[in-house]
Amino acid sequence: MLADLRLFQLMSPSLPVGAFTYSQGLEWAIESGWVSQMDELEAWLLGVLQQSVCTLELPILMRLYQAFETQNYDLVKHWSQTLYASRETAELRAEESQRGKALSVLLPSLDIKIPESSLESLRSTQLAGMALAASHWKIPLDSLCCGYLWSWIENSVMAGVKLVPLGQTQGQQVLMRLSEALPDLHSLALTISDDEIAGCTPALAIASARHETQYTRLFRS
Repeated sequence: MLADLRLFQLMSPSLPVGAFTYSQGLEWAIESGWVSQMDELEAWLLGVLQQSVCTLELPILMRLYQAFETQNYDLVKHWSQTLYASRETAELRAEESQRGKALSVLLPSLDIKIPESSLESLRSTQLAGMALAASHWKIPLDSLCCGYLWSWIENSVMAGVKLVPLGQTQGQQVLMRLSEALPDLHSLALTISDDEIAGCTPALAIASARHETQYTRLFRS
């Protein structure tokens, strides 16, 4: 039970890493008219889940967790660098490192010791910090993956609710439908080999790059 509670804490929007301040290009996609209603928001987020979260982020999170479990800090460095290098825009790279640095500051205050050789890895990507915390708190890997998927769709849907805008009920409906896809997406992530890890979301990359110079915006990315 304690491991479950620690998972809730790690994935909570109240965790002080600023997750709620990023939209990952969604703000520009809405501003440009690419996403303007509930079904378009759902389609956008499902595409990102299918082509990036479950083919890039989730497989790397799994490998980072296993690397911390076996104290293989060379692999921690390798997969952290792989994830950072896969972020196509300045904003996405800044988000990755900003959230990573925030988590690397937070974890020692929660009595989680960061291996010296992995400090730069944690500062470069938040997934390294999540994997270390989950390993320390003995959160099972499957639970960590499910928690990460849920936190991603919750943050993304809430950004869409603010920006489209949508009602809170519509937001919950989108969450319900997206969550139904998560078990299959998790299973897909388990089948991806090291050589297949990649993201392919050109529309998100374009939206993120255009967001860097968007005149009026609420979100940092």
